Amino acid sequence: MPYPSPSTSLSEATAENHRPDSGRILLIVDDEEGPRKSLRMVFKGDYQVLLAAGGREALELARNHHIDAAVLDICMPEVSGLEVLEHLKDLDPAIEVVMLTAYETLETTRQSLRFGACDYLNKPFDIPAIQAAVQRAMRRRGLSDEIRSNNQILNRLKSELQEQQNLQEQLRSRGEIFASILHDMNSPLTCIIAYIEDLQDKISVTRALEGEALASVKDELAILNQQIVHCTEISRRYMRLLNEQPSENPSVSANHIIKDLRHLLRIHPLAKGHEVRVEMLASDVLVHIHGTELFQILMNLSNNALQCSERPHQVIVRSQVLNVPLDLEQFADGPGHVFINGQGLRNRAPLVAFSVSDNGPGIPHEILPKIFNPFFSTKKPGKGTGLGLSIIARLVKGSFGAAHAQSHPGEGARFTIFLPASIPYSSPGGGRSAPLSASW
Repeated sequence: MPYPSPSTSLSEATAENHRPDSGRILLIVDDEEGPRKSLRMVFKGDYQVLLAAGGREALELARNHHIDAAVLDICMPEVSGLEVLEHLKDLDPAIEVVMLTAYETLETTRQSLRFGACDYLNKPFDIPAIQAAVQRAMRRRGLSDEIRSNNQILNRLKSELQEQQNLQEQLRSRGEIFASILHDMNSPLTCIIAYIEDLQDKISVTRALEGEALASVKDELAILNQQIVHCTEISRRYMRLLNEQPSENPSVSANHIIKDLRHLLRIHPLAKGHEVRVEMLASDVLVHIHGTELFQILMNLSNNALQCSERPHQVIVRSQVLNVPLDLEQFADGPGHVFINGQGLRNRAPLVAFSVSDNGPGIPHEILPKIFNPFFSTKKPGKGTGLGLSIIARLVKGSFGAAHAQSHPGEGARFTIFLPASIPYSSPGGGRSAPLSASW
């Protein structure tokens, strides 16, 4: 237990303590004046020496000074040297202590070592022996201080490295987010530009906007407005990421998104010269994902399919409602197959499978496992960012979905996105289908 502070001033300690300007501090504690002053004479040239005539004075000095080592007499009135040893170690475990006794016993030796004494000498002490014991104690304290100092340096370095790593990770993450924003904005902006050019062409050849011409312009203006909304929602989505705000978890009509995609691909610059088919679901379902995110997924996949070859080719977008959980065993990775987030898929019916396929040159088997990695691209420098599929992977995982890529050289490619869904109340039983086959 802690000792009470002495009610009287430490007159002896104040009068007799020798305190040079530098050096380590040695505390000498003995209730006999002769040994106490003798030890002071022995060590005053080597260390700052503090003297205490009893345990309470010793502990008070230890509370107010940085003690490196101590020489303690075991047999003292009121507070024994063993008790002082124990309390010194409580104050600072690194203090090295040499014990002195005129009545050595096995028990006192054992207790001294148990409480952490580094040496144990008998009275009357031999001066070379006590000097050697204190030197060893100071060396031990020096090593202890050096180890502690090195640990502090290492901990500071570790902390600085961690801070740098965190900063680099934040910068990298933010860099990827900004790159993703630019990438995701590109598709709707391209469509907006295409719509504007189409409207300009129609207006330039039409003297009066009425009838079918007026209806067509209104339809395209509505689609143009929808793409502006897409751009706004994309920017909000990434701002939530940057501000670490929780994502919303809405649902969207599958056919609504498919219809938007069909309208866009009809006039998309990349679609010129190719055969593009977008098939609606026979019965609509609600897909558990933000509408903008589903649109971006299908748009990115369609863009990739349209760009797989400069030669005229076919791109088909299909959807299917699954009324049973997905058989994950059929999607094991292998040559020509990559399946991501199978473990994170909310695999219960109903699910919707969106597929985008092409009959282009296909993807080499050695490249296929890398396609969902950020910044991986097979396009020529300046022609692609390598972000499209990594963005899809992130959006799919965030919506508890999964993605499957299948391709063989010369046989085209098919990308399928599986997302949780629900049947609208207005369409009981609608959208139900047979289980997904392995050839899907």
